[in-house]
Order: sequence, then C-alpha cells, then structure tokens
Amino acid sequence: MRKWMRNSSPLIIAFILLSFAFMPSKVVVPETLKVTEPTEVLFPKNKTLFSAPSVAPPFLGSSYVGFKEALAFKESQGDYFSINTLGYLGKYQFGIGTLQLMGVHDATSFLNNPALQEEVFMTNIARNKWILRRDIKRFEGKRIKGVEVTESGMLAAAHLAGAGNVKKYLRSYGQYDMKDSYGTSIAKYIRKFSGYDVSDVSPKRNPKVSKI
Repeated sequence: MRKWMRNSSPLIIAFILLSFAFMPSKVVVPETLKVTEPTEVLFPKNKTLFSAPSVAPPFLGSSYVGFKEALAFKESQGDYFSINTLGYLGKYQFGIGTLQLMGVHDATSFLNNPALQEEVFMTNIARNKWILRRDIKRFEGKRIKGVEVTESGMLAAAHLAGAGNVKKYLRSYGQYDMKDSYGTSIAKYIRKFSGYDVSDVSPKRNPKVSKI
C-alpha cells in the first residue's frame, strides 16, 4: 500500500498542476450580470447610520430680506406649510391669535397662501415696530447683559414673545426674560438677529392685511 502511494504521488501532483495551467486567465462576466449603474442598498430598518447634513439659510446679507429669511429659517426652515407641535403655522410660525389681529380668520387659507404669509409677516413687523417705537429710540445701541440692542433684534424678539414682553425685558435690563415653549429666550433672539437693516418697514398702528 505504501509502495502504491509512493509511486502514484508524482502523478497526482502533476495532474493538479496541469489543471491549473488550463484554467482561464480572466473570468468573463456575462452582460446580464454586469453592474452598469448604482444599485439600491437596503439597510436595516429603524437604524440611523448617518446624521442628517446641516442646512444653512441662504446668505442674503443684512437687508430686510436677509432678516426675514433668517428668521423664517429659525422658525420653520423656511417651510410655508409647516405646523409645529403647538399649532403655530407657516413659514414664520404664527399663532391663531396673531393672525386674527392681522385680519386673517381662515387658518387653512393662510397656510396654503405663501403671498398672504409674507404680507402677514410684514404687517406684524410694522405693528410691533409701532408698539416698540419709544423703546427702539431709548435702547438701540445700548448693551444688556453684554449684548448690543438693535432694532432688528428687538423686532425678532417681538415676533418670538410679543412686543409687550420685549418691553418688559428692555425696561428691566434683562431681569425679565421670557422663554417660549421650546426654551428660546428673548435675549437669544435679540443677540441672534442683531444688526439687520429693517428701515424699509414703517411703523403702523393696528395694521391689517389687504384682501388677497
């Protein structure tokens, strides 16, 4: 038996080597199996592999348009059809009470009308500018808690918390600082929206939107 194995081993080795010699040097993939475009990859459900990319608002400088678009981005990321968990509506997140002050009584029509949303925003800014007109003259350029107070910062804070609460903040020199339901304070808006040119908006007493 051992003699047979000893005599046959060279033949086995030679056969294996010859089989490798006749293998094709390149594997040809059939056309139907070739990948010519990206294919969909299925990931496990309910697993987040990557965090969502951060999105920045468009840079529009310190103009009024820059001001309103930056504020809109903070409120809703600029989405006209947004409704938050508290029921605030649209690109600038208006509450029903404020809309009624502006002369808007149909929330559904408001939400589906971007032109009306823009008019309501400017109308509300004009209204807040009227309410804060004396405080703008008194506090603009001063510092409260190390932050310079500007007209645009005051108007942004009024959009957040109401002009009356901004008055209380200014006149208490920051001791009264109201926060919204998500924890955003008047002081934060005064700082974040400082230095925009909102001179295009004229103060108006009890303004209403036009019929659209």
